[in-house]
Amino acid sequence: MKFWTRIKYFVRDHLFNMMAHCAPRKFAGVLYKRAFHRPLNWSDPQDINEKINWLKFYGDTSLWTQLADKYCVREYVQERGLADLLIPLYGHWDQVEEIDWKSLPAQFVMKTNNGSGDVLICKDKSTLDIAEWSRHFKKMLKLKFGYFQAEPHYNLIPPCIIAEKYLSADKQPLHSSSIIDYKVWSFDGKPAYVWVCYNRTHDGTDVAVYDTDWTFHPEYSISTPHYRLTDKQVPRPQTLPQMLNAAAVLSKGHPQVRVDFYEVEGKLYFGEMTMTAAAGFNDFYSDIFLKELGRLCIIKK
Repeated sequence: MKFWTRIKYFVRDHLFNMMAHCAPRKFAGVLYKRAFHRPLNWSDPQDINEKINWLKFYGDTSLWTQLADKYCVREYVQERGLADLLIPLYGHWDQVEEIDWKSLPAQFVMKTNNGSGDVLICKDKSTLDIAEWSRHFKKMLKLKFGYFQAEPHYNLIPPCIIAEKYLSADKQPLHSSSIIDYKVWSFDGKPAYVWVCYNRTHDGTDVAVYDTDWTFHPEYSISTPHYRLTDKQVPRPQTLPQMLNAAAVLSKGHPQVRVDFYEVEGKLYFGEMTMTAAAGFNDFYSDIFLKELGRLCIIKK
């Protein structure tokens, strides 16, 4: 039985891989049904997951590749008059062999521009295993992230590696093992909700949803092993008005986007823009919140 089970999973994974490459729309439908146990409503999408998936294949995605590119999005932010929010950049390289490790400061953050979860947070360069991280980034540069969860725009990003200033989590408004991430759900220039993530590790993160008046909405979240609904009140960020204004500027012209920010000692920093949050398979929000976000996302068929 174990042999036939292995064969079944091998065949399934092979078929999924073929579908991801050759029929990404169909693959998105399969992933959606696996996640939510119902077919994706392509003809009349309602909640935010359905609408994100619809937009992937039927919306205007002409800017999505630039916006999802953690390097090229910096130009987009500058063009909209928000250059002062950019995290200082130490360098970018197309190949691992080009990285000038000696020129980097003692603390920095390094990542690829087209992936997720591959971040090197270096707090002390003297203890860094450069050979190990070089192997890591060589592997990451070869990955086609867009195939994993039917996000074709990621596959169009020319991959590179970037290094930015390290933002310390030592002086956050509440104790957190990582810097607090303020993720602003925005709809064509109208920020609506802030999803807060902190205590982030590979094993999970604490999360909470706030509206733009900074009212906590625990009913909008579902705790999972990875996304843990916090029972603590996250203090209102000092830069909330500036954050919401920046999200409005950056999201204008897009039916939906999640714009991420950090705040360090009263200074606001831009993080990234995510056109396909959780690839359109957000399973850590309640049905009522998914429908609320879907209501705010106006798509043009």
